[in-house]
Amino acid sequence: MNAKPAQSPPATLARLLPFLVWGRQITRKSLLADLLAGLTGAVIVLPQSVAYALIAGLPPEYGLYTAIITPVIAGLFGSSAHLISGPTAPISIVVLSVTSTLAAPGSSGFIPAVLTLTLLCGLIQLGLGLARMGTLVNFISHTVVIGFTAGAALLICTSQLKYFLSVEAPKGAPFVDTWTALLQQLSNINLYAVAIALVTIAVTLAIKRCNDRLPAMLGGMVAGAALCWLIDGAERGIALVGALPGTLPAPSMPDLSINTISALLPGALAIAILGLVEAVSIARAIAIRSGQRIEGNQEFVGQGLSNVAGSFFSCYAGSGSFTRSGANYDAGAKTPLAGAFAALILILVLLLLPQLTAYLPLPAMAGAIMLVAWKLIDFQHIREILHSNKQEASVLLVTFFSTLIVELEFAIYFGVLLSLVLYLRRTSKPRLMEVAPKVFATSRGFRSIERFGLDQCPQLKVIRIDDSIFFGAVDHIQRELHRVSDRYPEARHILLLCPGVNFIDIAGAEMLINEAKRLKGRGGTLSFCALKNTVVDELEAINYMDRLGRENFFATADEALHALVPQLDQDICGSCRHRVFLQCPGR
Repeated sequence: MNAKPAQSPPATLARLLPFLVWGRQITRKSLLADLLAGLTGAVIVLPQSVAYALIAGLPPEYGLYTAIITPVIAGLFGSSAHLISGPTAPISIVVLSVTSTLAAPGSSGFIPAVLTLTLLCGLIQLGLGLARMGTLVNFISHTVVIGFTAGAALLICTSQLKYFLSVEAPKGAPFVDTWTALLQQLSNINLYAVAIALVTIAVTLAIKRCNDRLPAMLGGMVAGAALCWLIDGAERGIALVGALPGTLPAPSMPDLSINTISALLPGALAIAILGLVEAVSIARAIAIRSGQRIEGNQEFVGQGLSNVAGSFFSCYAGSGSFTRSGANYDAGAKTPLAGAFAALILILVLLLLPQLTAYLPLPAMAGAIMLVAWKLIDFQHIREILHSNKQEASVLLVTFFSTLIVELEFAIYFGVLLSLVLYLRRTSKPRLMEVAPKVFATSRGFRSIERFGLDQCPQLKVIRIDDSIFFGAVDHIQRELHRVSDRYPEARHILLLCPGVNFIDIAGAEMLINEAKRLKGRGGTLSFCALKNTVVDELEAINYMDRLGRENFFATADEALHALVPQLDQDICGSCRHRVFLQCPGR
């Protein structure tokens, strides 16, 4: 008797528990592939998680805790088979910036504040996912992300210079204050620390150049640690990272006081948005290569749950990592179990090899982190933006300099706000183009009069509108229609070509009624053609079709011209030399 095939879980249950879907695809072969990919991921994330924890102002074990808990939860409840979440450099620097306003790094209140920030971030992401607002990330322009990431990279490098040079500098201080303090300490530079950092950078770059698949950062740190041991760095004032605690992430409790929550909420919103943009962008980029379909809302849920759960297990806010996700895909991972295997390997390292970081010098960490920060800067796209589009360039520069001048969460808000302002400015000035038939064989081939040097009818102006007619664009459209009437006094009739109009709101409809009355007072008409059916339906719904006159709406330009040309002054038509339309008398 044949066994019945396993039934798929109901759609709702599959959406809430996506691991029930991909869990059915697990085979012995996929398990082996995920195990090997997990081993590769663990080798990569081990040095990264320690480095990113230092960027966030936290002890190194908190980076490992985040690399253990976050990817497992995000993988179970996300939609991507290859996205690996955990600590990232941009979010780490924002965590330090936001939390430092409430408690100094190293103080008793710093870690509880970080956990509260992580919880708030997760709740915001989870709420957005459950509310099906996955399209929210589309409102964060790529230019804002590039500008913010470049600024964050510069801040990360600045924060590591004190370890690179082995000098004193305040933690979490503003960009300018940090550089001022560093410049005052130039005479105290420890050349042994600089040598260790440079060796770490050189070995890392050499390994990457030889074979990009090898764990270059790990090799560079080992080289830096070896040099530190050879020169007896501890005796020469070289600070060490220190040993890990050798314990699993213990249950933790965020600070849920009203004062702490209200102080951290604006920053939590910025981190939540930044984390979602990172995760969804990375998941989509890898999905293009893998052919997988990504569900934005499900990624919101996965990221939110991972941060909520992580806040109760000594984790700080995480997101998707492009380096680890790309390596996970290239290593042949088949399911999110690869992230779980990597987490399991990190647990074994934490329990069995807690002394692994005991002899790791901070200058070596600083060198590795500065390399990571350098790779965050997208020089190619920055050059393209600066040379191609002034508006995008202004968004890029405002976001970049905001990261250096104001608190990081507000830098994100400034970039997003400027993007929206420029978008609204652009949509508030839709293009109105005077057009005429380019080819006499048909009246459908309308082209720009100015570009192609076309003749035009002195009595009937045909104007193409390339955007929607809404309250923000009303003033501009009305000014342009008046300009046409003032420039061509004999042109009492205007025909609007509207294939690019996606909607007309009440303010737009009222403006059109006023223009129709104005032209009617001059003995002319305002007519429309090629309106989309959805736009016509909307005008019907708000009862404006009759007010604008149903007789003034036409399906095509030919139909409109057949109706309008006979209404023109035939004496002028008789002596006209242009004969623009097929419907002109004598054609």
